[in-house]
Amino acid sequence: MDEFESVRDRLTSVAYGITGDRGAAEDVVQETWLRLARATEPVDDVTGWCVVVASRLALDVVRSARHRRERYVGPWLPEPVVRSLVEPGADPADRVTLDESVSLALMVVLETLTPAERTVFVLHEVFGTPLTEVARVVGRTPAAVRQLASRARRHVADRAPRFEPDPGRQRAVVSAFATACGGDDLDALLALLDPDVVLRADGGGVITAARNPVVGADRVARFLLGVHRKNPAAMRLVRVNGATGLLRVRRGQLDGVFALTVVDGRIAAVDIVVNPEKLARVRAEHLEDK
Repeated sequence: MDEFESVRDRLTSVAYGITGDRGAAEDVVQETWLRLARATEPVDDVTGWCVVVASRLALDVVRSARHRRERYVGPWLPEPVVRSLVEPGADPADRVTLDESVSLALMVVLETLTPAERTVFVLHEVFGTPLTEVARVVGRTPAAVRQLASRARRHVADRAPRFEPDPGRQRAVVSAFATACGGDDLDALLALLDPDVVLRADGGGVITAARNPVVGADRVARFLLGVHRKNPAAMRLVRVNGATGLLRVRRGQLDGVFALTVVDGRIAAVDIVVNPEKLARVRAEHLEDK
């Protein structure tokens, strides 16, 4: 099973991109491994076979979760993938990782696609899977899949914010954002926010959070400063789904994960995950025994 292990990270990335759920992605990969181990016929192309199986399983997860997400309390955000800003011995340019592949802001847009459109977009646009293979996953003809891909691409282009390609500039903006929030500096915060900035907070009905998106620089800035005044916390720079983001740590406990979309030097979107279920893995990886 060495060949399977060599493709495990890619399968996890694909499954996460389709589902937005790290736990579900890992379950999908495990089930793919079990099906490969039980295969009665030789599998010549292990990588291709596993991508198809994992993608089908992930598509099933999205279809079954759709109704639950429609009843979700407040905005739904994917479970974030958090990495240290610098990982010893790791070169992100050398590999495709689930966090570098799909930003949180993009995944919010993907959530508005149909399960089939989302799967086609992730496989073809993000991971470069040929449309003939994608057709096998979603059970459509190649011609139908081309239409799905075109429709999904237009939808994402219309709704997904552009991102800041310069990591240094991105980090500087996020750092300034953390300083402004911590210093209760309304003017500095307003200078960092795009006039049409959108803030989404995912509490899942478990933790108090804004039930609807907060729109506009003044409203977002006052909301953020109000939260910080009520519950002061430290901000730690990390990578959230491939971009510079923040951990909010209060009294040694993880209080939230901030994903910030920086466009032309200003913050166009603030996505905050505070749902404890979605923070459990981040807490274990970045705070426990630290």
